[in-house]
Amino acid sequence: MKIVVIDGATANPGDISWEPISRLGELEVYDYTPSERIVEVARDAQVIVNNKVTMTREIMQALPELRLIALLSTGYNIIDLEAAKELGIGVANVPAYSTSLVAQHAFALLLELTDLVALHSDSVHNGEWDFKKGFSFWKKPLTELCSKTFGIIGFGSIGRRVAELARAFEMKVVACSRSPFESDFVKQVDLDTLLSVSDVISIHCPLTDATRGMIDARAISLMKKNALLINTSRGPVINERDLADALNSGRIAGAGLDVLSVEPPLPDNPLLTASNCFITPHTAWAARETRARLIDRVSENIEAYFSGRPQNIVNL
Repeated sequence: MKIVVIDGATANPGDISWEPISRLGELEVYDYTPSERIVEVARDAQVIVNNKVTMTREIMQALPELRLIALLSTGYNIIDLEAAKELGIGVANVPAYSTSLVAQHAFALLLELTDLVALHSDSVHNGEWDFKKGFSFWKKPLTELCSKTFGIIGFGSIGRRVAELARAFEMKVVACSRSPFESDFVKQVDLDTLLSVSDVISIHCPLTDATRGMIDARAISLMKKNALLINTSRGPVINERDLADALNSGRIAGAGLDVLSVEPPLPDNPLLTASNCFITPHTAWAARETRARLIDRVSENIEAYFSGRPQNIVNL
């Protein structure tokens, strides 16, 4: 069996092993392959391992040996699923491999906004502490999370893990979800209620037609003036111009984002210069431990598919 990894550099820039996959067949790894070269590099492959390269019907039709697209991701919007199904090509994703890390990153962004660690560390290194009379100082107000309300948009595995962390900080937790859920400490509310009562709003929903642009000027108008917005889901759920305007005008207090509508961002993205907006480069999934787990799960998906017991197939 020939297996071709068409964009391996992001998941594995060389610090972990491809052995879990290479033991299953003849493996070729390409750091990045543009869509127009997929047919060239994967002509005889039975398996393509893919992260973010778009695969169209035309590409798949030109690969008669292809039987499985094994994704190095949970999302699968880059694949024409209907075409893959018609052509007899399975598409397997990897759900829930980064749940703990994404939740951790959401709180890293939040704690930067509330505790201002980088600001005060920089001030100490710049010698500002040397000129203060007291034993302590702060450049901007700090925020205690205890007893504040934490709102979670999307209550899947990551949303539930985030709720547990919020509970550990002794916060009140509310969530909105497409489906009813049961929880001993999380109150289910509708989106407008969540926006209006929450001090912190953390987004953990998938990108769909219903969620695209969900956080816009109208949604922001419902938020508290002291609200902090965290997004570790998908960039397009936020109208970036509306969020930048709200941050610059002081309509809400701050934002921590790991995702943007276009990645890397275009130079004119308004959030790059917005007030009190922290942006990380889509790293909430990228710890070495998490990426090694991802490769293990991809190998399990490949092995299961060709053993006649397919798992995590998203185009059945």
